[in-house]
Amino acid sequence: MSSVPLKRTYKQLPVCVVEDHHDVVCHIYRAIASRHLPMKNIKMIHLDSHPDLLIPVNMSADTVFDKEKLFGVTSTDNYFLSDGLYVCEEQLENPKHFSLSVIRVDPVRPGHGSLTEQRTEKDTEECSVKRARAERRKSGESSSSQPPSANTDSLQPAEGSKAEDGPDSDGTGGDGVDDEGSTSYIVKRISSFVSESEPYILDVDLDFFSCKNPFKELYTQEEYSILQELYSFRGPRLDADQEELGECVDHRIRQLEDLEAAFADLLDDDGEETVTRWATNPGMDSLPQLVSSLKARNPCPDYEMVHQAGLTCDTVELPHHISSDEEIDRLISAVQLFLKVLPKPTLVTLSRSSLDEYCPVEQVDSIQRRVLVMLEGLYGALDVHKDYDNSSTETEEQLPQGS
Repeated sequence: MSSVPLKRTYKQLPVCVVEDHHDVVCHIYRAIASRHLPMKNIKMIHLDSHPDLLIPVNMSADTVFDKEKLFGVTSTDNYFLSDGLYVCEEQLENPKHFSLSVIRVDPVRPGHGSLTEQRTEKDTEECSVKRARAERRKSGESSSSQPPSANTDSLQPAEGSKAEDGPDSDGTGGDGVDDEGSTSYIVKRISSFVSESEPYILDVDLDFFSCKNPFKELYTQEEYSILQELYSFRGPRLDADQEELGECVDHRIRQLEDLEAAFADLLDDDGEETVTRWATNPGMDSLPQLVSSLKARNPCPDYEMVHQAGLTCDTVELPHHISSDEEIDRLISAVQLFLKVLPKPTLVTLSRSSLDEYCPVEQVDSIQRRVLVMLEGLYGALDVHKDYDNSSTETEEQLPQGS
């Protein structure tokens, strides 16, 4: 009989906190080296407001076998892999199987025991993981048996049928327990590929809880609209054949190469002759209007940043929703609900995403602190590793033991 190898676990759950999302890759490599994670078919639950599923366009496939080179070419937008939506399999070098499920998480509804409703503002500011541990030990409970909230009954995931429990009995935003975004729906989807015997990564970008589109503050609405026009992209039909897919990819590559070259030229010389020359290219007739508007506000625009902004609005805009404290706690409660039912992760990675302002800088420390409190309430003592420059004493004081 063949038996499943025992899953290696750490004495305390490691939580690696980084600033830029791609910096978690080196921590994942270390977990692979120590054999806590497998060499292939690694499973991950990834919480984010953005896909983060790209690789650098000009990266050689062999780069993945040189970790130091790989660390050097990845960036916040080029994270783990290519989404490969429009690429024919024949064009891939050394193809590997990849499965991706996208699942919506609805926040806990007001009145269903969200963390905000269970704590006063003073409690939120003064709550520490150390005190939570002491209270659990005093009551004789195990360190991982209770979530960090006071009213645990209202945070139990829904069980049974819709008729038994009533509508929205799990407290999330759907109308019933099996609605998309509800706790039971999420657990059903995730449980199909995460088991007790297999290791997995819980990877959380803190902009999941409050998300900002920083480019909206850099450019006017008119400029942003022109960028959307310049970088617009029409994907292939769902039933497209290989020829149509190939044409679509080739057209998009040429379009982005031209736009990148145009803005690189403008960095050297954004005079009328240069702008007029590029404006004759198909789809670039609105370029003079954009340059004129940019120069009216700044004599020396950062055209490299303009190009980066354009890449984010080719099909849909970046998400932009700065959450209130209540909304943040309701989302944390929703995550807490489905994690409580799932197996304990092998490794947790948290990315702050605040220097690029995808997670509002004025909120990131508070969100990080609350997420750590939630994780320790679920899993017990954490081994927190901070791999970023921390200028905030607030976060320093609130981190659990072992950081």
